[in-house]
Amino acid sequence: MSDYQLIVIGAGPGGYNAALRAAKLGMHTAVVENREAGGTCLNRGCVPTKTLLHSSQIFHEAQTGAHAGIHVEGIRADMNEIFAYKRQISAKLSAGVESLLKSAKVDLIRGTGTILHSGAVEVTDSEGIKTTYTCDKILAATGSVPSRPPIPGLDLPGVMTSDELLEGCDHLYDSIVIIGGGVIGIEFATFYQELGAKVTVIEGMDRLLPNMDRELGQNLALLLKKQGVQVFTNSLVQNVEQSEGGFTVNFTTKDVPNSVSGEAVLCAIGRRPYWDGLFTTQLKPETTGRSLSVDENYQTTIPGVYAIGDVSSKIQLAHVAAAQGIACVEMMCGTENHTSQSVVPSCIYCHPEIAVVGMTDAECKAAEIPCKVGKCVLGGNARTMIADTGRAFLKIVAHAESHEILGAQFMCEHSTDMISQISQAMANHMTARQLLLAMRPHPTFEEALSDALEDLCKKLEK
Repeated sequence: MSDYQLIVIGAGPGGYNAALRAAKLGMHTAVVENREAGGTCLNRGCVPTKTLLHSSQIFHEAQTGAHAGIHVEGIRADMNEIFAYKRQISAKLSAGVESLLKSAKVDLIRGTGTILHSGAVEVTDSEGIKTTYTCDKILAATGSVPSRPPIPGLDLPGVMTSDELLEGCDHLYDSIVIIGGGVIGIEFATFYQELGAKVTVIEGMDRLLPNMDRELGQNLALLLKKQGVQVFTNSLVQNVEQSEGGFTVNFTTKDVPNSVSGEAVLCAIGRRPYWDGLFTTQLKPETTGRSLSVDENYQTTIPGVYAIGDVSSKIQLAHVAAAQGIACVEMMCGTENHTSQSVVPSCIYCHPEIAVVGMTDAECKAAEIPCKVGKCVLGGNARTMIADTGRAFLKIVAHAESHEILGAQFMCEHSTDMISQISQAMANHMTARQLLLAMRPHPTFEEALSDALEDLCKKLEK
């Protein structure tokens, strides 16, 4: 008889949610983790980043007297206090995950897990002691780590990734250069700009947020520039050099040489799946690029070994990992999963917030799907005027013939909370007219959604 029915390697959102659902379904389960419970999301990613942004926004509003017409001078951010609060939130949530696992009778095994074969995991603890546990099934949920491409100088001491910055950088830089204008880069640009640092963002593609709707990236660049952030797009970094007082980043913009200096450099050009040392050298799973290859049941090419989340998924988001982990163990137990895996919202916590789900009109046109777009610019929205966030808008995309909602792109405060309305509509194949049936309260940011839907219905019904 095996020690466990399921061993999960990794206690991030995918791993711990999978373990909790497995225990609920009656599987004797263990989770192997060599760091804090909660994984990257709770300790080095989503949650600490949003905690820092919450603090920087409070500081920024106090410094500028935002919305009160009062300018306050002489305030300086206390980075020790800001980072202490970040650590406090992460620690509290991590302890909460451990408590949930304990209550569910899931064993939390401290150490680094290595898969010996389909039915055994070897765990090496912090003192180097190895223990082998047998099991019926193994689920790899080892996540991802920041990418550091082979650009000369990116390995210099002091050139950071998001992990290193979040783990202990309690110093307020006077200036910072951020390489990468994606989600991670933009959120850190927002954080440091609000604290008064000189911020430069360098992005290789033709706009910020290149994987999202073009208008989002263009509008964001305008807002950041208005706030004092230097933004360079179509720019390729050549190297990073140590210089007096910090670093110099040399790059080309449309083949024209340029350079910018800063006290610190953040490399924010994405993350790669992490499964270093996960398999013994005798096991060689198939891969797709750097990701572990899995079938429709999340099983790798090694029988009895499954993988979910960033280590195998095309979409690297905590809620995707959680949904996949739950779906995987429900499949193992023969239980039907009801969460739609085709509707995946994504959020960026800049100011104003950005939230997207589904297809853009450009993607619809590329796929030869007839579509219409409804839009509302929130210039006359009362809450937007009070918040004074700059240009904000909502876009909703629907099929031109069926009128079914296909996607949405929001850029306004609280959009990260509002996007679930669109996700719910898409998961249930609702039309624009059906979504418009709901009454939305005044005064809210959300009431602009009704205006965008009205615009969309008008275009659909012409």
